[in-house]
Formats: sequence, structure tokens, C-alpha cells
Amino acid sequence: MSKLNLLPQRIPQGAADAIGRTVGGLGITPNMISLLGLLGNAFAGWLVTREALIAAGIVFLVFSALDFVDGAVARATNTASDYGAVFDAVLDRWGEALVLAGIAWYFGDRGEYVQAGVTYAALFGSVAVSYMRARAEVNGLQMREGLFRRQERVVLIGLGLIFNGLTVMIWALAILANLTALQRFWLIGRGLREMDRH
Repeated sequence: MSKLNLLPQRIPQGAADAIGRTVGGLGITPNMISLLGLLGNAFAGWLVTREALIAAGIVFLVFSALDFVDGAVARATNTASDYGAVFDAVLDRWGEALVLAGIAWYFGDRGEYVQAGVTYAALFGSVAVSYMRARAEVNGLQMREGLFRRQERVVLIGLGLIFNGLTVMIWALAILANLTALQRFWLIGRGLREMDRH
């Protein structure tokens, strides 16, 4: 499948190895890092409901960046496992959903119900993007492609919070996340048809 990604999937290998060895050497496990990321994102979602948007954006970006660290630690300490990958993926989605729920609350509390509804559309699109990848892998396909994957969504949400651009951000996120879900749906269909021909 052709790749069309805006941001890299991982940090450079040399940096990842160094981070993994350093953090792993402290006795910190990948699952601990994944859990810390969820707690930080939950805190960011709460900050949004308190209208502390700049702080929420910074916290969200910092704790979401831990997603690069847990995998690096798992590889450096030879503790990578299928369960760890699922644990990390589920907690990542919970964290993102909690922040989007906080944004929906923020809009609803201000009487901006259209934006609140668009936030739910963005949440649906974000979940659908991840679900398409999961369904692809169940059927034996690799699916890392996508114009607006989690990395891009995290950056957009974080910048929208920090620079007081929530309305523009949430519309962009709703449109791009759902388009990415459709893109992956099309790629899955093409991949499965190719498998059927062989």
C-alpha cells in the first residue's frame, strides 16, 4: 500500500534506543509509561473543562509524547509483547477520548452546541481510524497509512488548545479524521480484493 503520512510513526531509531535504555534502566516498565500517559491525558481533559486551555494543551502534548517512549522502552528491554501493544493502544484511545470529551463539555457549557456536536463527530472519526487499522490487521493487512492518524490528531488538538483555536481545530479534526477513516476503509477493501486474487 502507498504511504501518505504527515508525521513519522516513530522517533529516529538512535534516539529511541537511547531513550529506551535510559528509561528502562530506571526500572520503569512500558505499561507504567502507558498508564502515566492516560492519567496525564485525563488531567488535560479535566483542565479543558476548567477552561485552562493553554495548560491543557501543554499537558496533552507532553503526556501524549510518552507514546513514543513506551515502545522504545519495550524494545530496549526486550519486554515487547502482544498484550503490551494492546494495552498501550487501548489507553492511547481512552486518553484521546477523554480530552475530546472535555472539549465537548467545554463547548456545551458555553452554549456552543454546534461545536459540541462537531466534537462528537471528531471523536467518532478518531475511533473509526483506529478501528479500521484493527480490522485490517485481523484480516492480515498492515495498516499504518492514513492522512490523519493519532500523531496528527494529537498535534492538532494540542495546538488548538494552546493557541485558542478550538472551533477551527474541532471542525478540521472532524473532517480530516472521518476522511482518514474512509481512506483506510478504501485501502482495506483494495487490499482484501488483492488477497482474494492470489
